[in-house]
Amino acid sequence: MTVAPPRPGDRPGPDAPAGAGAGAGGVGRSLRERCDAELTAFLDRQDPHWPDGAPRGVYDTLRRFVLVGGKRLRPVFCYWGWRGAGGADCREIVAAAAALEIFHAFALIHDDIMDGSDRRRGEPSVHRIFADLHTRSSWRGDSGRYGRNAALLCGDLCAAWADQMFHECGLDAEQIRRGYAVFAGMRTEVIAGQYLDLVSGVGDGSVASALTVIRMKAARYTVTRPLQIGAALAGAGPELLDAYAAFGDPLGDAFQLRDDVLGVFGDPAVTGKSVLDDLREGKSTVMMAQARNLADRSQAARLRELFGNPELDPTGADELRSIIVDTGALEAIEQMIRIRTQEAVTILVDASLTLETRTELTALAESVAERQS
Repeated sequence: MTVAPPRPGDRPGPDAPAGAGAGAGGVGRSLRERCDAELTAFLDRQDPHWPDGAPRGVYDTLRRFVLVGGKRLRPVFCYWGWRGAGGADCREIVAAAAALEIFHAFALIHDDIMDGSDRRRGEPSVHRIFADLHTRSSWRGDSGRYGRNAALLCGDLCAAWADQMFHECGLDAEQIRRGYAVFAGMRTEVIAGQYLDLVSGVGDGSVASALTVIRMKAARYTVTRPLQIGAALAGAGPELLDAYAAFGDPLGDAFQLRDDVLGVFGDPAVTGKSVLDDLREGKSTVMMAQARNLADRSQAARLRELFGNPELDPTGADELRSIIVDTGALEAIEQMIRIRTQEAVTILVDASLTLETRTELTALAESVAERQS
């Protein structure tokens, strides 16, 4: 995939300091480092206000969970949504964008509880941390229940903190009002998508229903809404918001399709997650729906026996992976990722963006499609 060449309509963008961008090399690292600095400063400001007498386990666990690991994709897309709408580089937009990472922490914590995932980013998930604490402390009651309930509270606090950080970013009240309208819609969309994911687990398991889930649960809140939040903060009109949706929706789909592939075929040392969780859970992904559609009778029978079996062992998982490959389902998903990524990049050619923004978004699209974690 190549970066689109400059067009006569490319708008000159405001000068950005070296390393403000999100592309490859040191440039992208710099923006992520700036997000991390804002997150660290915000979380440190919460420390003195932690209620007296309340155990610090929640605060300490959340601080580590937010700051350690993560690709910072949502803040990066929000930043370039702002820049593409003519906003100048400034600390305030980085702070507003970083708030999306705390909202992402909320979504991850609750998702891990619902999926029963014990690992996240190579470490125990939040509910597992608290369950293990309960066990080590020999406390009364069920350790798993304690862990899940504690993690629910952690996720709720992240949702509240994301709101607070966004409103305290330093932009003026009218800018925040515009951006928050998209932010609030994104929150509702994510929760509705999570519910759809629950429904899909007991539904028809079709490709169409799985695609609907990933669009609402993950795709839009990963790419489209962050871009639109940044654009709305900068005062963008409907034309750019629509262009960001036309770019973000297929790219967000590609992101989640890649995530589903990595959940089964990825390297746990790189992804930080088990390759057994999705298979044991019977997660209703597009890839598994494709495998069921393409399977012959004997393959379909083995899929029914193995997929969703909570006792699935590595040997059974290897057999499932072989079926996914042999049916052509894996290649079908790879093709869907390629088509959606190219669709997204093509949108950028005619969008009224600075050359810098177009270049950065194209590089991000390629990174999302080809990532290994």
